[in-house]
Order: sequence, then structure tokens, then C-alpha cells
Amino acid sequence: MSKKEDIYHSILIVSASEKFTQVVKETLKGFVTVDTAKSSATARRLVLERYYDIVAINAPLPDEDGIDLALYITEKSSASVLLVPPQEIFEDVLDRVTDGGVLCVPKPSTRGRIDKAIRLLAANQGRIRDLEKKIAKAEEKVEELKVVSRAKIMLIEKRHMTEDEAHAYIGKEAMGGGISRRKAAERIMDDM
Repeated sequence: MSKKEDIYHSILIVSASEKFTQVVKETLKGFVTVDTAKSSATARRLVLERYYDIVAINAPLPDEDGIDLALYITEKSSASVLLVPPQEIFEDVLDRVTDGGVLCVPKPSTRGRIDKAIRLLAANQGRIRDLEKKIAKAEEKVEELKVVSRAKIMLIEKRHMTEDEAHAYIGKEAMGGGISRRKAAERIMDDM
């Protein structure tokens, strides 16, 4: 398992308030990319152009309340979203964004609460990243099995081998050439 300091994330801070932006920046450790936007329009453009692990939104924004932006980001990207609305409308905002997967913290909030919220989102992004790697590895293995199976079928049909013989032949070719079973299967199919 990697240490906290080995994990690097990217964040977009969307806020018209420099104070909020500064508070969030002070809580960040292990973030390689820290971008800021002062409006929803700029944030939407940045989210489409770049990858962010986390987007922190200080609501309301000059051009919208921040709710639609938060839901848009969860729909259009894999970023985790923190929305910080005023206390007076917090419960209503929470009702609207919770099912969309948006973490909501009322303001005024302490630095500690903002820090914990960002750390929670960073941990979730780390889990998502790990799952994506596992899925990619499984997809690669499935693709390898497909290629090897096609090569086995060709060996069975064209060289009249049994399935066990074809399996052993592909394994022998891989070992002999110091290559993967997939690469050996591809070479066998190319030679037929």
C-alpha cells in the first residue's frame, strides 16, 4: 500500500472568493495540479479539457448556484465533487445533490472539516484508481484468453491437434521464445 505522500491528485477549486480558495489550498498535501476557476462557465470548460480527481465548489458562484455545476461534473467526469453551500440552504442543497454522489459541507466550515472532506474524496479516488487498474488487468487477461483460444482453434482445425496438444504447443512456443502466451498465439496465427 502506498504512503499518503506517494499519492498525487489533481484538484479544481471553483470559487469567487479568494479566501475560500486559500483555505482549500492550505489543506492540500500531495496534490500535483491545483487549478482555480471563478465561475461555473470556466469550471465546465476546464473539466472538459483536463482530468481532475477532485472539484471543490464554493457556492454560490457569480453565474449560478453551484448545484447544477456539481451534478454536471459528476455526470461528465470521474471527479469527486465537494460542494460548500451557505448554511441557510444547506439541507435543500444536500437533498438535491446527494443522489448524484456529491459530498456537501455547509459554510462557514472549519479548515479541519474542509481538510477531512478533501481527504475523504482523495481516498475514494485512490480506491477508484485501484479498481480501474484491476479492471484493465482483467480486460487484458480476457483479451489474451481470446487470442490464445483463437490460436488453439486454428491449431485444432489446421494441424489436427487435440485441445490439450494445442494448449501445450502454445505454451512451448511462448517459453521457447521468452514471450507471452498471447504473443506466441499471435505468431502462430500469423504463420498459418
